Amino acid sequence: MEVKFDRFYRFAEFSEILQWYAATYPEILSIESIGKSFEGRDIWVLTATNTKTGPATDKPAYWIDGNIHASELAATTASLYFINTLVTQYGKREDITRCLDSRAFYICPRMNPDGAEWAMRDSPKIIRSSTRPYPYDEEPVDGLNIEDIDGDGRILSMRIPDANGNWKCHPTETRLMIPREPTEYGGQYYRMLPEGRMNDYDGFTVKVNKDKQGLDLNRNFPAGWRQEFEQFGAGPYPTSEPEVRSVVHFMAHHPNITGGLTFHTWSGVLLRPSGTSPDEDMPAEDLWEYKRQGVKGTEMTGYPAISTYHEFRYHPKEVITGTFNWIYDHLGIYEWTVEIWCPMREAGITDYKYIDWFRSHPVEDDLKMLAWADRELKGRGYVDWYKFDHPQLGPVEIGGWDKLLAFRNPPPHLLEKEVARFPEWILHNAMISPKLELVSLTADAVADGAYRIQLVVQNTGYLPSYVSKRAKARNQSRGVIAEISLPAGVELVNGKVRDNMGELEGRAYKHTLMSFWTDTTPTADRALMEWMVKGKAGDEVNITARHDKAGAIHTKVVLK
Repeated sequence: MEVKFDRFYRFAEFSEILQWYAATYPEILSIESIGKSFEGRDIWVLTATNTKTGPATDKPAYWIDGNIHASELAATTASLYFINTLVTQYGKREDITRCLDSRAFYICPRMNPDGAEWAMRDSPKIIRSSTRPYPYDEEPVDGLNIEDIDGDGRILSMRIPDANGNWKCHPTETRLMIPREPTEYGGQYYRMLPEGRMNDYDGFTVKVNKDKQGLDLNRNFPAGWRQEFEQFGAGPYPTSEPEVRSVVHFMAHHPNITGGLTFHTWSGVLLRPSGTSPDEDMPAEDLWEYKRQGVKGTEMTGYPAISTYHEFRYHPKEVITGTFNWIYDHLGIYEWTVEIWCPMREAGITDYKYIDWFRSHPVEDDLKMLAWADRELKGRGYVDWYKFDHPQLGPVEIGGWDKLLAFRNPPPHLLEKEVARFPEWILHNAMISPKLELVSLTADAVADGAYRIQLVVQNTGYLPSYVSKRAKARNQSRGVIAEISLPAGVELVNGKVRDNMGELEGRAYKHTLMSFWTDTTPTADRALMEWMVKGKAGDEVNITARHDKAGAIHTKVVLK
C-alpha cells in the first residue's frame, strides 16, 4: 500500500491504512480501538515501540492526537506522516531507533471520526466538532443554515446589493470584498452572508443559525470545565462525549505518558499552557522548561511558540476552558497544541498577530492573500463571483474564499511539506522524558549464608522522574518502587519486599556553572536500595524497579 500525504482519507480508507501499518510493521506497531464515536466509528490508537526491548507500558511514552475538530483534516495527515517516519526510518536513523528502543508513542490520528467524515462528504457539512445534536435535538424553524446551496462541493459566501451594506468591491481588484469606510456613502455596497439555505424568510431580516451540532469536544475535558452558559459547546458534564471520554480514560490508565501534543489547524503556531491564567501563576521551573521546549520547537518547525493565555485568546476578557490543556493542568505532563498551517505567512504577511489579525488587518493583507491564492491555488482558493437564483433570497452572487481548501487546511500540493515540519520536534519532546536505568546490582556474602543485595538505579533522562513541578505538587507519581522476589528457601532478613526509593532528578531545572547557587545534590538522579537475605550460593533473586513515568527494570542476581 502506498500512503500519500497530499490528500485526505475518509474513514474506511483511513482505517485500512492504520491496519496495514500495524500488519506490515508488527515489531514496532500495534493498533487498538479505545472507544466508539457518537456515530459508532472506532477511535483508533496506534502504539509504537520496539517490542523486543520491552512492552510499551514499561517505557516512558508520548501521546499524539489530531482532528478533534471536524474540518481540521491536516491534523490526521500530520499524525500519519509521523507514523510513516517512525516505521520507515527505524534501523536507519540512530535517533529514531534509539527512541523506539527506549520509549513508546500512543498515536490517535483521528479523535473525531464523525466530524471528519462530514467534512469530506461530496457535499460537505462543516461543523465545529461532534455530530451529536447539542444542546437541542431539533432543527431551526427560521434563519439561514450554512450549507452548499448550489451543490458544487464548496461552501462559499453570498453577496447581495444593499445600499446599507458593510462591504464594497476593491477599487482595482473588484473580486475582493473590503470594508466600507465608516463615513462613506453613495457607492455600490453589499450585504455579505455565508452560503446556505433560508428557513421562513420574512424578506428583510436574516439570522445565521448556529449548527444543530453545537458541541466542541475541545471544551469537554475535565480541567476548568464550565457549563454551557459560561463555555459554549462544553457538553452537559466533563467527558460526557464518547470521543473525549475514551481519550481521558486511556491516558488515565497509561501513567507512563510523560508528554503530549495535539494537532489542530490553523494559525501556524505552537501553543503552550496556560489557557486560563498568566505565566506568573505557573511553577517557575515549568515555565522555564516550556520556554526551552518552545525555542527548540521554533528552531525545528519554523513556527513561533507562544502562550495561549497571553497571545492566543479569542477575546482579551475571556478564556477557554475544558481543553486538552487538561493533561498539564491535572496530570502535570507537558502539553503542546500545534496549529498547523498559516496561509498569511505563505502570502508574505510578516506582521501577523494570530487571533488579532482576524478581527482587523489592512486591506494590503487581503491583496497579498488574493495574489497568493491566484498563484498557488489556481483560482480555486478565491472563487470569482457568479450569479445564482437563490430559492428564498432570489438573485444573489456566490463566491469568495473557499476556506476549507485555503485556510482550514494546507491545500493538497502543500500538505506534505507542511506536516513534514513536526517529526523532529516530536522526537525531541519524547526523548527528554525521564528514563529509569540500572546502574548496579550486586549480592555480596557478609556472613555464612547471609547476603547483602544492593540495587542502584538512575534517571538517565533530561526531565525528573516526576516530570514537572505541577505534577509533583499534585502527587501524580509515587517515586521509584523497588521490589524483591525470593525463591523458596531464601529468607528476607532486613529490608522490605516492596519499598519506595523516591523521585529522581534529571538534568533539567539546573543552574549554570556560573551561578552563585551551589548544587547540593549532584547525585539526585540516583537512588540506592539494600536488602539482607539468607540463602545459599546459586539461589536466584528477582528484582524489579519501576516508576509510573520513567519506566521499569526487571532484573535478577545470583547469590555467590
